[in-house]
Amino acid sequence: MTIKKFQGKTELEATEKAKAELGQGAVVLNVKAIKPTGLFKKFKNSVYEVTAALEEEPNMVNKESAKPAFSVRDTINMVADEKIVIPAPEQEPKKTVQPEFEYKKPEYKKPEYKEMETVGLEEKLESLQNLLEKKLNSGEESPIEEKFAEQPSSGEGFRFLKMLYSILLENEVNEKYANQIMDESEKVVRGGPSMDFLLSNIYQKMILKLGQSRTIEITEKKPKVAFFIGPTGVGKTTTIAKIASKFKVEKGRKVALLTADTYRIAAAEQLRTYANILDTPLTIVYSPQELSDSLERLSEYDLVLVDTAGFSHRNQGQLSDMKQLVENVDESYEKEIYLVLSATTKYRDLLEIADVYRENFEFRMIFTKLDETTCYGNIYNMKMYTGADLSYSTNGQNVPDDIEVFDTQKMVKLLLGGK
Repeated sequence: MTIKKFQGKTELEATEKAKAELGQGAVVLNVKAIKPTGLFKKFKNSVYEVTAALEEEPNMVNKESAKPAFSVRDTINMVADEKIVIPAPEQEPKKTVQPEFEYKKPEYKKPEYKEMETVGLEEKLESLQNLLEKKLNSGEESPIEEKFAEQPSSGEGFRFLKMLYSILLENEVNEKYANQIMDESEKVVRGGPSMDFLLSNIYQKMILKLGQSRTIEITEKKPKVAFFIGPTGVGKTTTIAKIASKFKVEKGRKVALLTADTYRIAAAEQLRTYANILDTPLTIVYSPQELSDSLERLSEYDLVLVDTAGFSHRNQGQLSDMKQLVENVDESYEKEIYLVLSATTKYRDLLEIADVYRENFEFRMIFTKLDETTCYGNIYNMKMYTGADLSYSTNGQNVPDDIEVFDTQKMVKLLLGGK
């Protein structure tokens, strides 16, 4: 008899593993739910362990029966016309294994949160944002948790914490970073605070982790050179047009456009259309030297925005060309690099993109296409992973309206279940 143990997230999954290895004739002897251990066991699910056995087929031939069980000469009468009957060999009855006990499948129910826990969450987050804004405007030094410190504990702190953890995962915040937030907040929960106090604590911690947004600032040095890099199709050209419009129309600055995207046929024409509308010069550059010459001719401009070719982060040739282009800018110019990423890109791909670019550039991040997704966890994930500053976010194709300075408070509200 062969006996083995198999594990799975559910009893069915573990049983299927057993039958896949031992065959459909496998007999389940025992099923056990293994509870998680460790500091964060409250937020992990149980694993099911199935013990299965397989009864080996009995040997039809053994040492004692190596010879035929009957003799043809003994059983066949050689008289002519006599009916010949050959008896079949006797077979041992197949043994079956009976379980020693009757197993009853345990009942498992997905945790459900009381409605009272979710009611008013959006209003609480809105209140927290207003309080934080008042604190920043008034210069208060006391934490906003003190506004809720006098409220009695609800006794539901851990349940509320687990609900927030679930909301973060639903918004695709990576489990690693969600666990960090929960670990930091677990100490606060043990003190028995109110749910409002706990929510304000997490809210502020996440805002601090996202940090202050850093955007393009015009200085005395002219021109400031801003490069926009990133994969194909993330919206670099449209983002440049939006930023150019903001500085030219709303702030009255002298803006010029350069494009080094000579790979796409329509790239330069798209940017030229925006340049004509804004009445700004557009220059196409084919080499690092041409970029330097163009910057000298644009020395009276406040801001030069440089569009670069989008390409796969695995294309080392184009990556090398871009690096030469950026490094060839004279040190007398202030230059900044903005990595443009789409909020709809898969997290694994974002990690690969970030790894390639941060080996070659020091950048800030712009996230586009926020209007095409309802899960914003990847923005938080990339901030935690790269440590790069967040700059702008875009939520549509309209120029210049669908762009804004990245709003960290708004993002945290969304990640915690607000609107």
